[in-house]
Amino acid sequence: MSETFQTSDVAASDADLLAQTAIAVREAGSALRERFGEVVRYETREELMHALAANDDMALDILRPRLTSLRPDAGWVEDELDGGALPAGEWWVVDPAEGNVNHLHALPEWAVTATLVRENQPVLTVVHLPLTGETYTALTGAGAHLDGRPLQVSRTADLGLSIVATSQARPDEDEKVVRRVGSSITAMLFDALVVRVAVPATLHLLSVAAGRIDAFWQFAGARADLLPGALLVTEAGGQISDAEGLPWTPQSHSFVAAAPGVHAEAVSTLSR
Repeated sequence: MSETFQTSDVAASDADLLAQTAIAVREAGSALRERFGEVVRYETREELMHALAANDDMALDILRPRLTSLRPDAGWVEDELDGGALPAGEWWVVDPAEGNVNHLHALPEWAVTATLVRENQPVLTVVHLPLTGETYTALTGAGAHLDGRPLQVSRTADLGLSIVATSQARPDEDEKVVRRVGSSITAMLFDALVVRVAVPATLHLLSVAAGRIDAFWQFAGARADLLPGALLVTEAGGQISDAEGLPWTPQSHSFVAAAPGVHAEAVSTLSR
């Protein structure tokens, strides 16, 4: 009985933590929404990077103190391009403006995300879309939800009937990775019904979790743009792996998330 009580207590604690995390993420999203709407053209890469940093800093000024107060001993990761395994313990992996470049160009595809990682496993995540007001959440063992409604991945079992998507992992990517991305898109154009290519990765993964898109893949990538979606997709009944079908970790060099009925076929296409 003691072991059962402790497990339930931890689950209840994480559920409350998820609710408090969602409040903080929504507040950061509201601040970024106030800055959204005007298209500004930048003359240099330096100007663009300064504007991106300004958005990040505004959201982080809200997220960092609130999330730190919820888990004072947790580490903190806010560089969306960081990858690889984390040290032991708990870590907040935050993308204060996922799709930041879209935000600056008055495109609607952007979000605010926060994920708690425990011993290199995502435990809970919140993804908020400020322009629609939607909030996606997932808690290990408790499912994935959109504004409280359960999410379920697609039941499609034929890649030829599937909408699939990919995303650019990062600017200035290694040439070999860029060429692999290009060849994978070509392969999917032959095998899938529709191929969507856009940033950011997280928004595609939301659609996989919600059953709107059947599969997503990406080569390279970082923790902040894959961990939230990885948890949402698995908790919504989907499968994740690397492009060879092996278990995915933040150290993997590729990522696939798909409905169970098309996962193996998607991996086969990407492995050609």
